[in-house]
Amino acid sequence: MMGSMGTRRLISRLVSRQRFPPPPRPFRALSAGATTLPPPPPAPSGDPPPRSGEAPPQDDGAKPHRRTTGGRARRGVAGDYEEEQTLVLRAALPHVVRLGWSESAMIAGARDVGVSPSIVGTFPRKEAALVEVINFFMDYCLERLVGRIDSEEGDKLKDLILSDRLSKLIRMRLEMQVPYASKWPQALSIQSQPMNLPTRMKQRGVLVDEIWHAAGDAGLDIDWYVKRTVLGGIYSTSEVYMVTDNSPELGDTWTFVDRRIKDALDLEKTVQEAANLAEAVGAGVGSSMQGFLKRAFQG
Repeated sequence: MMGSMGTRRLISRLVSRQRFPPPPRPFRALSAGATTLPPPPPAPSGDPPPRSGEAPPQDDGAKPHRRTTGGRARRGVAGDYEEEQTLVLRAALPHVVRLGWSESAMIAGARDVGVSPSIVGTFPRKEAALVEVINFFMDYCLERLVGRIDSEEGDKLKDLILSDRLSKLIRMRLEMQVPYASKWPQALSIQSQPMNLPTRMKQRGVLVDEIWHAAGDAGLDIDWYVKRTVLGGIYSTSEVYMVTDNSPELGDTWTFVDRRIKDALDLEKTVQEAANLAEAVGAGVGSSMQGFLKRAFQG
């Protein structure tokens, strides 16, 4: 018994000498006059903070104009590029007429805007920088077309019949390529390379969709695919025809576009009439077969 009591006293002395960390400090109590917690810091906004001596930007409630295609917001022409890259690509377009769709045109554009020519190596596809000029041009033309559609010029399309509306929209877009007609075979060759086909098909699909929407088509049935496939083929053939056209003011090209559009609409009408006829004939044959079977069983 005495040994156990001595052991307990020894353990208690050792525990009393052990140093433990101090207990955590309690939360600071609010002052007597405070009734609510202080508000949290404001959430960061997407705008950069104002510089010293500069007034903060005012929110006027206006929203940026963003055109939607197929229910999805489409980014602007500079959506995939930095600011300096956009300046270089835009400045390179006037040099394409003389230098073609080449890296030389991009270097000349960079010098025009005071940017180092080494920026050519900063584009997403460094091995094919000239493709960037073509892709930028296609997106740039699409934005110009959308701008004309949204203007008073687009309102005048409502007074035209469907075939004339489609022809007018295709002509508006092809006219943007006229200054580059001598170099456009090179652009078509570059766009036809396997690595560039997905981008070309995507751009062509967005263009055709914009044209059909501007023409008043908003259907979502199976005809949606048929109409856009047909119109895409008409645009592609018209684009190639324009490259070989030597007529004054490209008159033969616009006649070619008008005829292809009318032929396509006439074909659609013929197919619809044939489908209606087949349905009527099928209904008639069905009625005759029913009568024949009824008489056979009665006999």
